[in-house]
Amino acid sequence: MSTSRPAAVVVLAAGEGTRMKSATPKVLHDICGRSLVGHVLAAAGELEPENLVVVVGHAREKVTAHLAEVAPEVRTAVQAEQNGTGHAVRMGLEELGGSVDGTVVVVCGDTPLLTGGTLRQLSATHVADGNAVTVLTAEVPDATGYGRIVRDDGGAVTAIVEHKDASDAQRAIQEINSGVFAFDGALLADALKRVRTDNSQGEEYLTDVLGILREAGHRVGASVAGDHREIAGINNRVQLSEARRILNDRLLTEAMLSGVTVVDPATTWVDVTVTFEQDVVVHPGTQLHGTTHLAEGCEVGPNSRLTDTRVGAGARVDNTVAVGSEVGPEASVGPYAYLRPGSRLARKAKIGTYVETKNASIGEGTKVPHLSYVGDATIGEFSNIGAASVFVNYDGQDKHHTTVGSHCKTGSDNMFVAPVTIGDGAYTAAGSVITKDVPPGSLAVARGQQRNIEGWVARKRPGSAAAKAAEAASREPAAEE
Repeated sequence: MSTSRPAAVVVLAAGEGTRMKSATPKVLHDICGRSLVGHVLAAAGELEPENLVVVVGHAREKVTAHLAEVAPEVRTAVQAEQNGTGHAVRMGLEELGGSVDGTVVVVCGDTPLLTGGTLRQLSATHVADGNAVTVLTAEVPDATGYGRIVRDDGGAVTAIVEHKDASDAQRAIQEINSGVFAFDGALLADALKRVRTDNSQGEEYLTDVLGILREAGHRVGASVAGDHREIAGINNRVQLSEARRILNDRLLTEAMLSGVTVVDPATTWVDVTVTFEQDVVVHPGTQLHGTTHLAEGCEVGPNSRLTDTRVGAGARVDNTVAVGSEVGPEASVGPYAYLRPGSRLARKAKIGTYVETKNASIGEGTKVPHLSYVGDATIGEFSNIGAASVFVNYDGQDKHHTTVGSHCKTGSDNMFVAPVTIGDGAYTAAGSVITKDVPPGSLAVARGQQRNIEGWVARKRPGSAAAKAAEAASREPAAEE
């Protein structure tokens, strides 16, 4: 076990976040496929702490339910009244028995850009320097609203002064408190008992612990973040958008450095859970969400949105929406296609323009080129589904399945009324409504006999443009044989 492995990480996620102006608790707002608190938990998890506690308060039922879904190993502590960060940490320690032997790292639940690497640096510095408390700091261009780091002439941290309580000289300081700390657990528990509320907010400030420990003769240190943007907290929708852009750029940079071509990073958006192989090409206007995976040499976009979808090696997906689907190697999808959940395309299958599929298995080399709906169906290998075909899978109460065999050729404007099976090598005629099974190698014709009623336009639409055109055509001499 590493000596810098913390005994506990306490995540502060009890605040209301009124400036978000939302019915959704602030820490549950999403960027790049995770909630704000989810990003913090992912970074904290890289420390492999012995205990991970989230302090909840506002809308705690929603937050607790979310935590149970995304991080069931996490423990929660309740801060019923938001009486300050010091009080919140006390609630977190009480969940762990009131005191912890070893390092306790405290992080804020609204800092989605914080990385595990920065937390590891903080924890390692804390242990190596033998500090009672180590604060993560950063130099920022605009320190408005942040607590300032006050140092003595030797550079040691003497205090953190909140913006509202700071003097003009202190407000000129650009080094700020990130709200992230590493503490000696036993000293933290004792110091929290002595935190007072005689400040402008009437709250227990966690930052006061630094002064208490320093006055008691303990060492207070700092670890400076390499990128000040990591410590940015989210308080409104503007900051949420800014953080999303930064995180998205970070993810795309990582992808490009691993061998992915992103043609236009400014219009390409990805989730943290998306994965790539080498020589993937992502065209402009593409969004990749959830557990989407792009295999070697495939191309996606432009203007495609894929969620929880796997795209095979060498496949091409153009102007497509796909959810919970699988596109096989060298397959082709789009433009303007919609793959709904359960769509599975085998190698070299084709889903063409204005085609929608759902819970459908499309065999190797099979084509559904145009203007069709394929739902609740299995299609074999090297078949062709004619344009404007509909797999009629719903009878108003239940869904039914259609099976089309291999090497079938179905005509345009077919209706396949499920349940029905088209045997291997069978054909169906254009305009047919198929309600019965078609044996292998058969031609199915299911349409009314055509009947021409001559002279109908002249009788029913006399004087119309159509009638005049028909009359003129009747006067033209017949073409010589």
